[in-house]
Amino acid sequence: MSAGRIIGYIGAAILIFFGVLFIWATFSPQGSTGWLLVGLILVGIGFGLIWLASRGARSAPAQPGEVNLKIDLSGEVNLESFKCQSCGSPLSSENITMVAGAPVVNCPYCGTSYQLTEEPKW
Repeated sequence: MSAGRIIGYIGAAILIFFGVLFIWATFSPQGSTGWLLVGLILVGIGFGLIWLASRGARSAPAQPGEVNLKIDLSGEVNLESFKCQSCGSPLSSENITMVAGAPVVNCPYCGTSYQLTEEPKW
């Protein structure tokens, strides 16, 4: 849950709490009818904040089972010169997948699959 959503829920809880107190105080012997209006406005704003915070949760639909993995390779990688080890055909980043935590290259031309290894720079 994001920090903005948590702050929204906490703010809504505070507004609803004080709104209910104002509504409750309206019916006390020292109460005023103006307090009822203030209480209803505070409760309404509180529920509005809850609605906004929950709406933000549904704005980005989650894809169940989909995992995005970003690979940060040490050193410079030049994908324009990335070629298949078997047939020498050019490959792109779409041909690299992660299998059991290791990058695997699948060549669409010859069908060869092999693990991508990084050679040291020194």
